[in-house]
Amino acid sequence: MDKDTNKIYTNSDAVVKTSGMSNLVFDWTKSVIIALFTIIILLTFFFRIVDVDGPSMNTTLSDGQKLFVTSLFYKPVDGDIVIISHGQHLDEPIVKRVIATEGQTFKIDFKKKKVYVDGKELNEPYVSSELVQGDAEIPSIIPKGKIFVMGDNRKISLDSRYNRVGLIDVDDVIGKAQFVLFPFKYLY
Repeated sequence: MDKDTNKIYTNSDAVVKTSGMSNLVFDWTKSVIIALFTIIILLTFFFRIVDVDGPSMNTTLSDGQKLFVTSLFYKPVDGDIVIISHGQHLDEPIVKRVIATEGQTFKIDFKKKKVYVDGKELNEPYVSSELVQGDAEIPSIIPKGKIFVMGDNRKISLDSRYNRVGLIDVDDVIGKAQFVLFPFKYLY
């Protein structure tokens, strides 16, 4: 019996109070687990946030920018900026532009500093520097399941022109960069 309120507490009252607290803890735990599971699913299958590391995509992208990347059902298309899990001999992800996809004819004329896909010269207003030759052998037709990528800052970009990156397996493409989150900017 409580002296101040003259209430008598029974064991059932204590059970109800404990049960209410247990329900509250259970509800919060369940909500947190559902939220974490949802975030994991979204980040795995729908989108990612990726940091730009280095100047190889200047002036389109700058070092330190954060990209919003979509990945669900994405298939690389010429001109897209993509995130690649790794090159042939690189362990870290890279950000590059798709230049040619499987089955396309491809040629780089290093003397004229021009790139040709399917016999047509590419109009590349996003390129910020001179085109230089790498050490990789470039096929005239892009093989099945592969893409050819280059950075927009062609003078310093480590891309498909070099053996360390080479042609990229389509399965190694994480997704397409849609826009810059920080500082905010649309890519297209």
